[in-house]
Amino acid sequence: MAVSWRSWLANEGAKHLCLLIWLSLNVLLFWKTFLLYNRGPEYHYLHQMLGLGLCLSRASASVLNLNCSLILLPMCRTLLAYLRGSLKVPSRRTRRLLDKSRAFHITCGVTICIFSGVHVAAHLVNVLNFSVNYSEDFLELNAARYRDEDPRKLLFTTVPGLTGVCMVVVLFLMTTASTYAIRVSNYDIFWYTHNLFFVFYMLLMLHVSGGLLKYQTNLDTHPPGCINLNWTHYPNISSPNYLSEHFPEPFPEGFSKPDEPPRDTLVKLCMEEPRFQANFPQTWLWISGPLCLYCAERLYRCIRSSKPVTIVSVIRHPSDVLEIRMVKESFKARPGQYITLHCPRVSALENHPFTLTMCPTESKATFGVHLKVVGDWTERFRDLLLPPASQDSEILPFIQSRNYPKLYIDGPFGSPFEESLHYEVSLCVAGGIGVTPFASILNTLLDDWKPYKLRRLYFIWVCRDIQSFRWFADLLCVLHNKNLGMHAKQMALSGDLSGVNKEIYWGNDFKTEAPNFIGKNCDVITCLVCWRKKKRSVLAKQEASRRGVGEPIRGVWEVY
Repeated sequence: MAVSWRSWLANEGAKHLCLLIWLSLNVLLFWKTFLLYNRGPEYHYLHQMLGLGLCLSRASASVLNLNCSLILLPMCRTLLAYLRGSLKVPSRRTRRLLDKSRAFHITCGVTICIFSGVHVAAHLVNVLNFSVNYSEDFLELNAARYRDEDPRKLLFTTVPGLTGVCMVVVLFLMTTASTYAIRVSNYDIFWYTHNLFFVFYMLLMLHVSGGLLKYQTNLDTHPPGCINLNWTHYPNISSPNYLSEHFPEPFPEGFSKPDEPPRDTLVKLCMEEPRFQANFPQTWLWISGPLCLYCAERLYRCIRSSKPVTIVSVIRHPSDVLEIRMVKESFKARPGQYITLHCPRVSALENHPFTLTMCPTESKATFGVHLKVVGDWTERFRDLLLPPASQDSEILPFIQSRNYPKLYIDGPFGSPFEESLHYEVSLCVAGGIGVTPFASILNTLLDDWKPYKLRRLYFIWVCRDIQSFRWFADLLCVLHNKNLGMHAKQMALSGDLSGVNKEIYWGNDFKTEAPNFIGKNCDVITCLVCWRKKKRSVLAKQEASRRGVGEPIRGVWEVY
């Protein structure tokens, strides 16, 4: 139990610590702002008019300010890719926190939705109180023009009210379109509605500039609750017998004589009329920094992706998978990273992310992606790239005069798969087209594995049909042959091959096809994959290696 606790703390401790800090900031801001508007002397008269709705609306607004600023940071992909580099963030645990950027973005988004509901409900109460509790004494404090004014006029004729209604509509569209069902059924709706966040932030800037809520500025000369001499004809109102002298008994029906105050009671006198001033819009202070950072990053990405790539070849693979190989000047990427593709002839605004399956190196500048045709965008993109079915499946533009559409890329961006090369032993599990991140890692190891810390790789790839393995058939065969050569060299040096395992698991339906597909010099075990057994075997080998027992052979990786 102690070992599992230490493992959990090492793997998840930093994430939960950051979550606790974020949660504490939200609670602290909410409570501090609530107390300020509930007990602060500068908001005494405003609180008398609006009541609890004032405290809840401002407290929820402070939480919204924090999360509206933090939600932009996980979307600065170029900054995250820069920080993910081993030289920029040397700590492995800190780099792993960057992998939680999407989860943190969703957490901030859910928080914004919840506290927006609280903020809207509290302001609806405030609008009603502005109308009902119209003050004849403090005209500056009123948002309504007269008593019992229709609250709907305050909502749709004032800048804060109108912008607030528009922000609620925009936030509703963004939230509903972000659900899993809509993202899977129609990604275009999610993409277009999510880009309404620009409109949301512009409305937010206007929303806080209305100045409906005001605070008192002259607390020294007009303490809250003081008695104004200009409101009465009796000069000596500070005397304890003031009420008895000017309001003799009996008191009017329904009223009783108040208790006589203690002799040391101090009655505050007003030296002047109260003066009120609109609150400074603090939202600008919260979101201006992250918003400028995000806009600067988007501008940098726009400039970086302004030059189109040169498509070298397009290869059709089984099961509706395309491989696109490209070249771009000064493009560099690390294994496991991804790029976004933008084809104006397919869509003027849409771009979609794809993992690099081949990264450029010092010896070759070609890089590539594999994409599976599963939606409208990929279908239109395939029709532009591929010729009619009667022509060859691979088209080289230098041989055949085919004009490819202009294609722009943005990136590369970091991903958790980059960490696979920073461990001595890595376990990579992929299903179907999800193998693309590991393909770039295998390609990199095929070129040169010495610069990396990785010494053993367990690669498990599960596919529904045998044809899917043809996507990377050449890569697997070359990797297998190179592995055999390294095994032979290692045997000549040490005479021991106990650390070498080359196993390929197939389903029962592939019994006849597997030997023809891989080759006769590769061991084929015909069975269904027993994942739990294999995982226990891998973990046992890893634990033995960590304790110094059965140390794996250097320079040898295992592919399952």
